[in-house]
Amino acid sequence: MLSSTVVIGASFAYLVLLFAVAWFGDKRAAQGRSIIASPWVYALSMAVYCTAWTYFGSVGRAANAGVWFLPIYLGPMLAMVLAWIVVRKMIRIAKTYRITSIADFIGSRYGKSPLLAGLVTLITVVGIVPYMALQLKAIASGYALLTTPSGAQVLPAAHWWADSTLYIALALAGFTIIFGTRHLDSTERHEGMVAAIAFESIVKLVAFLAVGLFVSYGLFNGVTDIFAQAMAKPDLAALLQFDQGKSFAYPQWFALTLLAMLSVIFLPRQFQVMVVENVDERHLKRAVWVFPLYLLLINLFVLPIALGGLLYFGAGQTNPEFFVLSLPLAQGETGLALFVFVGGLSAATGMVIVEAIAVSTMVCNDLVMPLLLRTAHFAGHGDVTRLLLTIRRVAILGMLLLGYVYFHLAGEAYALVSIGLISFAAVAQFAPAVLGGMYWKHGTRRGVLIGLLLGFALWAYTLMLPSLAKSGWMSADFLEAGLWGLTWLKPEQFLGLQGLDNLTHSLFWSLFANVSAYVLVSLSGRPSAAETSQALLFVDVFERTASANPVFWQGRAKVSDLQALLIRFLGENKTQNLLTQYAQQVNVARIAQIPADASLVQFVETQLAGAIGSASARVMVASVVEEEALELDDVLRILEEASQLRAYSQALEDKSRSLERATAELRAANEQLKSLDHLKDDFMSSVTHELRTPLTSIRALSEMMLDDEEMPTEHRQQFLGIIVAETERLSRLVNQVLDMAKIEAGHAEWHNSDVDMHALVTQAVNSIANRYHEQGATLTVHGTGALPPLRADADRLMQVMLNLLSNALKFIPREHGQVDVYLHDTPDGITVAVQDNGCGIAAEQQTQVFEKFRQVSGMEQTIQGTGLGLPISRQIVEHFGGRLWLESAPGEGACFSFYLPRDPSKQTVNQEETTTL
Repeated sequence: MLSSTVVIGASFAYLVLLFAVAWFGDKRAAQGRSIIASPWVYALSMAVYCTAWTYFGSVGRAANAGVWFLPIYLGPMLAMVLAWIVVRKMIRIAKTYRITSIADFIGSRYGKSPLLAGLVTLITVVGIVPYMALQLKAIASGYALLTTPSGAQVLPAAHWWADSTLYIALALAGFTIIFGTRHLDSTERHEGMVAAIAFESIVKLVAFLAVGLFVSYGLFNGVTDIFAQAMAKPDLAALLQFDQGKSFAYPQWFALTLLAMLSVIFLPRQFQVMVVENVDERHLKRAVWVFPLYLLLINLFVLPIALGGLLYFGAGQTNPEFFVLSLPLAQGETGLALFVFVGGLSAATGMVIVEAIAVSTMVCNDLVMPLLLRTAHFAGHGDVTRLLLTIRRVAILGMLLLGYVYFHLAGEAYALVSIGLISFAAVAQFAPAVLGGMYWKHGTRRGVLIGLLLGFALWAYTLMLPSLAKSGWMSADFLEAGLWGLTWLKPEQFLGLQGLDNLTHSLFWSLFANVSAYVLVSLSGRPSAAETSQALLFVDVFERTASANPVFWQGRAKVSDLQALLIRFLGENKTQNLLTQYAQQVNVARIAQIPADASLVQFVETQLAGAIGSASARVMVASVVEEEALELDDVLRILEEASQLRAYSQALEDKSRSLERATAELRAANEQLKSLDHLKDDFMSSVTHELRTPLTSIRALSEMMLDDEEMPTEHRQQFLGIIVAETERLSRLVNQVLDMAKIEAGHAEWHNSDVDMHALVTQAVNSIANRYHEQGATLTVHGTGALPPLRADADRLMQVMLNLLSNALKFIPREHGQVDVYLHDTPDGITVAVQDNGCGIAAEQQTQVFEKFRQVSGMEQTIQGTGLGLPISRQIVEHFGGRLWLESAPGEGACFSFYLPRDPSKQTVNQEETTTL
């Protein structure tokens, strides 16, 4: 055992640490450096789903029902598969219309109905109270186990004021108030709270894994040893079977899985962290796999701990829900036991904080505010921000005290898991209203109202009241005989339905009545104008927020009245900032110049909705404006105007994009012209240089022979030889320019005949071999023997080969240069490749070598030339239906290849065939 001082001190220290994390998160948010703007933090905050139920109750359920603890966690994993479709849409709706709770979501969707939002809040309060009791029971029982001597019986407190559970409830209420009601935010986001929840999710996971490893490898020889010993005992082996000696209960398995799927989305705390607290809907992409992974990890040792506890203590000797504490304590590992208790406290605290904040917001906005709005005293009240915070603080305290009361009424008679399932079944009643509201435009407020009332009534009658009756706090006669003695009204065999467990039975009847009433009543009536307008905004939220958004309001308003209304609920500074930003959006200099139109009214109402809820915001705005009632025709007219505006906006965007494309094309053309002009200058400079050099040489030598009549014959012959060579050089340059011009103009002469490519390549190699020999380089032809002829101009192809061989000679190293010529024949055509061992060409420069007048820069030596050889060669090859390409890498040489088809009409060549040598 541990002393009370140590346990309380460690618990208090941990709660202070949580508060420090929350304070740091709020401080960073105020500085504009949010620490929760991370998909990892978002995913971890979703793990608030894992409460004391997961921490303690799952082990207890596994010890009693074996693998049947799994559906509670399979459900959320399956729900994450649909998260990108469902949850993303909920997030978009909440962000667009400042939805702050699930009650606000349902009430806003169905015409901003205060009555509907209030009903959802009442159902939530009643349904969540057992869950609050579960957390209190877990903490109180864990504390008692740690501080009570081994074997001693825990005695109940003699008086309520001596009950430690009461003070646990008060302490949790205090910390929750500190966490969530320090200030009023129109977005209802609590960055510090989310940071603390993400932190506590890590703590409880590490603690649970620690005790799992201790049991598996400290008490036993691993997980396999635990399962082997369990399989040797028939009563434990049955826990590892799905049927457990009976026929498999498919309805119960399905019901538990469905219940968990709905709860992970519709529990108030899950809606708070997944929807309201979401910073960026793109974070959902990571959460859809991180959250299921978290669930897998935290449940990894549930069965080993449960079986290990049963093997260690024996069945019925100690409460299996607290094996995570009793096993370390039995081995004297008090430090581990304390750490595990802190992990359980963390799980319970996280749930209580988020749930209480979410429910207090609902109570304030959807129960208390509608009542206050009807009082004359409130109408003259000034700044009400402090009043709203006070209401929420009182609601948090009330929720924890109600949980304490339920703990005493029924908590001792029920296991933790059973208490949690009661709450799950209650919040499942919200599913038809929310899902139908997001995807079905014909759902009506009346249909939801009747559906919720029937579903909640059947939940209370078939599940909640039996739990109280079995606890001894009310007569249990109606369980056996039925209400008023009518057997068909037995709460656990309603209308004679038998063969189902209590939870599946209650879930079936409540959801069946709920969905049936929602659909049938909605189809039998016509939605009002307000319901129709909200249905359009919710169902088509992605289309509405992507372009012009219709504003379903008509009437007259004053900027000053709307400004005063915002000041009452948000404060003067916040109001000033909001309206200043809005003025900038509508392109006016001052707040007083803002047009008092429907858009301003909607803006003010949306900001108020974040603070007091959509329904109350609707009432408050209506109190300061002269609103004209909307009919269905007005809704359709506004919708048509918005559609036209979207069409105009789309057309304007299309024209803008067209102009941008045209501008980009003109800019590109201009850059190309500049590049061509630059190339022309380079060409003129290169040609001028090429012409000047031989002309200068010819003139100088001619003048020397003219001036010196007695020049020796051998010198004169040498000079004449040079003059002839330079003249040939000039001729080649002029011919290249003329060839390029003729080919491009389509005036070149082509003399086609049957060409043997092997003979042609051999002839080209022989004609240039002497130049290679002079430079100390080797030139080799691979592939011997005559090839089937193809139709082409032999002279032109010879020009191509000589160009490629000459280029290769320019760039290979002296003395050890090497050039290899390959011929590859296929039925479709012939490929010729010229591979050198030169310096190579970078990838970004490879397309430039085929441009006219372009010479690749950056080489070790400057190569003189016109830059026309390769462009002419490509034109010749393409004339015969082939193609010329380059493969090279810096330092690895270059390989120029060309492919010539035997049938020039086949222009498309398989890349693999043309590059295989």
